Amino acid sequence: MSKLRQQILILHLDSPDLDSTVVAWALYDGAAPADAMQMQAGDQDKPPYRSALDAMRDGWFVLQMCNLPRYIRGYEHEVGHLPYEYTLERKVAIHA
Repeated sequence: MSKLRQQILILHLDSPDLDSTVVAWALYDGAAPADAMQMQAGDQDKPPYRSALDAMRDGWFVLQMCNLPRYIRGYEHEVGHLPYEYTLERKVAIHA
């Protein structure tokens, strides 16, 4: 018998376009064994996908799209969070 488990992929893109390049990411794998190390952003040289659109083509579903940043005059160059974040999920079967 197989059960479904959720995987969450968070992608930060270089622009709001779903086909733009991934600049940072994190994967949280609910299908992995409890003692398995979860991937954290920055622990690999290459992202799992080139873009969010590539992830969608591989079976990931977009749960949340980014809100476009609103820059206030005089603060356009302030450093902060990465603005173009997309949250994706997919369900994978595990066999118990």
